[in-house]
Amino acid sequence: MIPRTLEKTIQSAMKTFPAVMVTGPRQSGKTTLLRERFGRSHRFISLEDPDLRRLIEEDPRGFLRDNPPPIILDEIQYIPQLLHYIKSGIDLDRRPGQWLLSGSQSFSLMQGVSQSLSGRVAVLSLLPLSYGESRELGGNPADLESILKGLFSKSSKVRTKSHPPPIPLENWILRGGYPEIRLDPEVNRQIWMAGYIQTYLERDVRQMANIGDLNTFHRFLRLMAARTGQILNMSDLARDVGMSVPTIKKWISILEASYQIFLLPPHFNNLGKRVIKSPKVYFLDTGIASYLMGLHTEEPLKRGPMMGPLFETLVVSEWVKAFYHRGERPELYYWRSKTGLEVDLLIDRNGRLYPLEIKATATLLPGHAESLLKWKELANEAADGGVIVANIEQPFAFKDLKAILWWNGLD
Repeated sequence: MIPRTLEKTIQSAMKTFPAVMVTGPRQSGKTTLLRERFGRSHRFISLEDPDLRRLIEEDPRGFLRDNPPPIILDEIQYIPQLLHYIKSGIDLDRRPGQWLLSGSQSFSLMQGVSQSLSGRVAVLSLLPLSYGESRELGGNPADLESILKGLFSKSSKVRTKSHPPPIPLENWILRGGYPEIRLDPEVNRQIWMAGYIQTYLERDVRQMANIGDLNTFHRFLRLMAARTGQILNMSDLARDVGMSVPTIKKWISILEASYQIFLLPPHFNNLGKRVIKSPKVYFLDTGIASYLMGLHTEEPLKRGPMMGPLFETLVVSEWVKAFYHRGERPELYYWRSKTGLEVDLLIDRNGRLYPLEIKATATLLPGHAESLLKWKELANEAADGGVIVANIEQPFAFKDLKAILWWNGLD
């Protein structure tokens, strides 16, 4: 198993919390992480077996008596009512690190966690592999402050760890970061993606909401993928899908809850300009997004109109992973004025705003820096440096900013 950044976060949480819950999308590596890294100290039990689930439902107290902590309970979303009995066990013995739980995100699961284990559990999220993790660099992760300090220093040089040659951009976009497809090049992309989406539709979606017409929801998924990297207009989306706006809002909440998308909120405090206040939408895995778009080979991706949005999606999703895998909620925003000036990503950290402009081009022109430089004038003392992320070969100083490679800081 390759090192995951979240492992260190779990170890830290286990020092003070009686229970640690690892949630996230299906196939992101939750089971592997807990079983391989903590299976020696904790007994591992999967709740995916329907026969075992039936026994637990009939006698939950007996199950927990026969399987005392330290224990790993995998796929606990299948029996969320067990959380009430775990609470009783924790209240009798509050030693930290005794309970490790995992489950794909669902309303019933998180409702059970909030109601039963409030104050007793650390809830952490494991997303698909980050770029650095895919290159086996997740075992000793730098903290966010160190990453930001390195990227936004005045020097155009970017320190990178010793590692193999970078993964080609087009390959990363098309295959994404789910461990099975990323780590094994023999896995057929189209077959894997089709199976994942079908499983997601039939299991997670039906568990989280009563959606009668899965074909319509599938069309909604494709239309959402085509909007990755764009400002979300629910009225336009509802019209294109042929459903009501309230239904579209509900379906978007499902995509959020199951870690398929991330809504990037606008930042509009004290900038002296009227700004757009709708969020931008990003898929958290470019492999899923590009598959839903019908992009299957590198040439149509490179030459087509979606390269820019997918490149932006890649960079934003990597920063989302950087926060979640360190146990933090992403403090990420974008800024766009009514006149069309835009900064693609603002990282809010300790009262400072770190701005990134994201460009898929290999040729940076003065106009690419215009919005970021204007924003820095408006933000004044709140702004810290300025970075343009581009598909270039070497970092360099650019218009009082720093231009970096798309993977700088992600490894």
